[in-house]
Amino acid sequence: MKKNLVLTLPLWVMISSVSAQTLQSAVMTTIESNPDILAAASERQAVSKEVDQARAGYYPTLDLALGTGWEMTDNPNTRSSGRGEVRLNRDEASLQLRQMLFDGMETKNEVLRQEYRTNSRASAVYSAAENTGLEAVDAYLNVLRQQNIVELAQTNLEAHQRTHDQIVLRSERGVGRGADMDQSLGRLALAEANLMEEESKLRDAETAFIRVVGETPESLELPEVPGEFIPDNLEEAIAKAVDHHPTLRLANFDLESARAQHATAKAPFYPDLHLEVGTRADHNIDGQVGTDKDVTAMLRLRYNLLNGGRDSARREETAFLINQAAEIRNNTYREVEEST
Repeated sequence: MKKNLVLTLPLWVMISSVSAQTLQSAVMTTIESNPDILAAASERQAVSKEVDQARAGYYPTLDLALGTGWEMTDNPNTRSSGRGEVRLNRDEASLQLRQMLFDGMETKNEVLRQEYRTNSRASAVYSAAENTGLEAVDAYLNVLRQQNIVELAQTNLEAHQRTHDQIVLRSERGVGRGADMDQSLGRLALAEANLMEEESKLRDAETAFIRVVGETPESLELPEVPGEFIPDNLEEAIAKAVDHHPTLRLANFDLESARAQHATAKAPFYPDLHLEVGTRADHNIDGQVGTDKDVTAMLRLRYNLLNGGRDSARREETAFLINQAAEIRNNTYREVEEST
């Protein structure tokens, strides 16, 4: 099974690569600085460390224990020796090495689960980058669109102003009607109001650009349409979306993670086997003056016979979580097809 996730080049990168440099710069600035993308990337890095935590189950553990204090002992041994209550300063030291040999494949399945979760979070980063990059492109084009509309509104106002000036001149010479001048004045006022409205929309578009990209839009160039990246028909577009859409990949990885979690939940139904090597050196233990040492090397098998039904309930819970993840994946497929 592939351990590392390999994703295709995001669509917004392909779009920006054939578009004007200024659009590419705006998109790249957005990707590098947008808080949503940076937060998703940090989450992915955090989840990847859970893979390392899960792999730790394959490696041995080494525990050192030290203790010193006071002990009072009154047992049959001290009483038979005529000492009664014995008070001694007690010292303890132990070192134990423990290596897992078999744990019902819990470690293996937990590593798989965390790897799928890491791939899922990687897809979330791509999804955030795609969506935010698309917002940047939309904001960029919206500023250009509103700039053009403002220019048209300005041209329209100038045309109305010239027409109104001509009508006023005709009226002053006595060859025009007052109704024409009133009508022209009303149209001039409407053109001025339209210009003000479009200028307001331009400011809103610039504000949205700053919010998404993090920079003020200046001297934007009109990008070219990347026609070579546009599918020829709807069926081809849907097929590409299903193969490469990061949100659908995320849902698929979540489903695999749920299946691995279900496999992990079966581990308590198996015994676990460990190799344990330890040494102990104690002093003045249980009323006996002197040093007590031992070294052990043991194979220990532990098998839980009764746990109040907890393990069975956990296994059933994870089975339902698989169904939930599958339905989320199915719903995501529908959403991807609909959005395409």
